[in-house]
Amino acid sequence: MSVRTLAVLGATGSVGEAALAVARRHPDRLAVSLLAAGGTRPVRLLELAREFRPRRIVVATAAAAEAIRAELPAGAELRWGEPALVDAVGAGGIDLVLTAIVGAAGLRPAAAALAAGADLALANKEAMVAAGPLLRRLAADSEAKILPVDSEHAAIHQALRAGRRREVRRLVLTASGGPFLDRDPATLDTVTPAEATAHPTWNMGAKISVDSATLMNKGLELIEASYLFDVPGSRIDILIHPQSLVHSIVEFRDGNSIAQISANDMEYPIRYALSHPERWPRPDDGAASGLSGLLEATSELQFRKVAPEAFPAPSLAREALVRGNGAPAALNAANETAVAAFLDGAASFTAIVPAVAEVLDRHDREAGGTEPATVDEALEWDSWGRRQAREVLAQLRG
Repeated sequence: MSVRTLAVLGATGSVGEAALAVARRHPDRLAVSLLAAGGTRPVRLLELAREFRPRRIVVATAAAAEAIRAELPAGAELRWGEPALVDAVGAGGIDLVLTAIVGAAGLRPAAAALAAGADLALANKEAMVAAGPLLRRLAADSEAKILPVDSEHAAIHQALRAGRRREVRRLVLTASGGPFLDRDPATLDTVTPAEATAHPTWNMGAKISVDSATLMNKGLELIEASYLFDVPGSRIDILIHPQSLVHSIVEFRDGNSIAQISANDMEYPIRYALSHPERWPRPDDGAASGLSGLLEATSELQFRKVAPEAFPAPSLAREALVRGNGAPAALNAANETAVAAFLDGAASFTAIVPAVAEVLDRHDREAGGTEPATVDEALEWDSWGRRQAREVLAQLRG
């Protein structure tokens, strides 16, 4: 049994911690060679460095590096900044890179990993949204695999193993509906960041929790699914499923559908990505965490269609996917900017989606050319989307 070298980008976040929990349980299969984190949790990063003894540690800033330098285990190389991270994952010698960096900031490291031939366990949907065709081309050129870590895309990846791509009729992503599924829309203008980040079924970071509340996360996942699985957006649907147990469905041409079911615990899709093409056992294998336990714990599984008037964000994402030419990157950038403004108290919750819609309209009027062919071109659209979003938000405040 060979041991694969693993890099974890975003090591102190919830996804990174879950990935390291898998590595902790399978030291005969995974050896952590690189830990990367922003550096905002230095005590935790030092604990992980002492436990896993990686060869390299990368943090975001020089200040973050100085905060931990004196207490690092002997032999660990410490660097800081995006160029250092890109160099570290692109230098070779790493078999598998799990990236859980939030937002478009994860694009350069993801591209570097694939170009170096490392398999990419992708929890950073924004990177695929901003430059999906480019990442797929890099993977094909180096014969690396892109293994989705989002629960929905991991579910589709598993369900697709039941048939051939030409036999697929449609993909169905499921959504919890977030914390405001049944709330009176007239009251949403007063939503606070604390309310928007209180997800009913998942423990996630602030940004993705807000995306879940607006359902923009499903729009981004629709774009990601189209790029990952080479399926047009017209054949990808979304269903509200408040229990978050059925993570996605693949419907085949013969009328059969394959649904993937598991507890709403990110360790399941992470373990799937890190162990692929094998399936490693859980420590509690056979316990009530399996299908029988889930069905015993719930009396019903509910599904309903997305109401576009209540949740317009998925329709915006579908429109951006059809437009192409950098529209998905601009949409993602505008959303990141608007969500950050909301979390900082500079914009209302109800301003997020209208701001994104206005940026997409501006893209339609100004865009030209072709799909981004390089990381720099994708990030140019990202920068454009952020500038436009800041202008729109300022006008909404004025």
